[in-house]
Amino acid sequence: MMTVEKNKTYTVTIDDLSYEGLGVAHIEGYPLFIENALPDEEMTVKAVKVGKKFGYGKVIERFNDNPERQAVKDMDLLRSGIAPLSHLTYDYQLRFKQQQVEKVLKTIAKLPEVQVAPTLGMDQPFGYRNKAQIPVQKVDNQLMTGFYRKNSHVLLPIENYLIQDPKIDQAILVIRDILRRFNVKAYNERDNTGFIRHIIVRRGHYSHEMMVILVTRTERFFKGMEIAEIIKKELPEVVSVIQNINPEKTNVIMGREEKVLYGKTAINDTLLGKTYRISPQSFYQVNTEQTEVLYQKAIELAELTKDDIVVDAYCGIGTIGLSLAEKVKHVYGVEVIAQAIEDAKYNAKANGIENANYEVGKAEKIMPRWAREGIDPSVIFVDPPRKGLDEKFIEASVAANPEKIVYISCNPATLARDLRRYEDLGYHASTVQPVDLFPQTSHIESIVLLTK
Repeated sequence: MMTVEKNKTYTVTIDDLSYEGLGVAHIEGYPLFIENALPDEEMTVKAVKVGKKFGYGKVIERFNDNPERQAVKDMDLLRSGIAPLSHLTYDYQLRFKQQQVEKVLKTIAKLPEVQVAPTLGMDQPFGYRNKAQIPVQKVDNQLMTGFYRKNSHVLLPIENYLIQDPKIDQAILVIRDILRRFNVKAYNERDNTGFIRHIIVRRGHYSHEMMVILVTRTERFFKGMEIAEIIKKELPEVVSVIQNINPEKTNVIMGREEKVLYGKTAINDTLLGKTYRISPQSFYQVNTEQTEVLYQKAIELAELTKDDIVVDAYCGIGTIGLSLAEKVKHVYGVEVIAQAIEDAKYNAKANGIENANYEVGKAEKIMPRWAREGIDPSVIFVDPPRKGLDEKFIEASVAANPEKIVYISCNPATLARDLRRYEDLGYHASTVQPVDLFPQTSHIESIVLLTK
């Protein structure tokens, strides 16, 4: 095998696309991952990083274009990882996501017979994000907003993020300019000095209520109330300005302490006709339009009846369970985050739903207790974080003996691992339905119905 050397150039043909959307070229068996490169494209690349098993390359010259290539609006959207698939036509992105799911079902789950349906996409796959978390840094002696270059802490100044609600993009610039006028110091992460770390904006897709969260290093916010008033004046949609305090030297965005500088402590929005209260820290899907598609599809697959008892594990602020409560006998929700459960209870009440109960805790601990109390679920909905399901949860869900388990996943690799486990315990998946909640990015959401 020829040794690939750093800073040397090579002529290659791209033969694959990694799950992150990087082109892959093999130089005598050695894989080189290359940004902005698509299969069948021939190019000269420079090896910029060389490891034992693989390296990274940079395009110097491209000799031909894959027919599925589209012009990139802004190279920084690729460099920052904000929109790593934005050089692919949208049809190709949807097929690519379907293929990624097929790949892990074969290799990880060892379930090649499970069908993967075509990915459900959006009519307008841009400007969909209802939340932005934008880092603030001092660049050229002034406070700057943008996004970090991939795998670094170099801020790329960006004004149009392509995938965010344009009203949010505009709000970030207005807030940036107000902070400049007040000479607010940008955070310096190297020394853990300066003041403002992140600007977070949430906007209700239907309600258009806007929440601004200013993440600061210290508590004392000179003229904070005045700044909040001006933000409200210049952005009429704003109903809440919150200061979140994060003194730690960390890449975790938010701290635990919060102060209201203006207006309400939460915003409201609707999803499938139900109203939800969204607190600063609560999880709410960032693509409202596609979340409605996702939930409708999940509810449809479950073929719910008035006799069903549903457990909504990882329930968050209650969105899935409350969307289907009217179709079933009872919903039991469980979630580890106390604030989310408070929101879920509030949301049930606000929507006049009386057949839903919520508890704080780990589902694998609470479900066996529910079983002892005679709660016998016929359907379990799971929507775990990227790391997938805990082995103890899988065992507890099988012990509860439901007829069906509906698994909503945001990571095909952990989904495949968990499906293999369920298969061995007697729950079989027949189809997987990918849904594109994050167009222009490599994230893939899928729904699977498991039956006994």
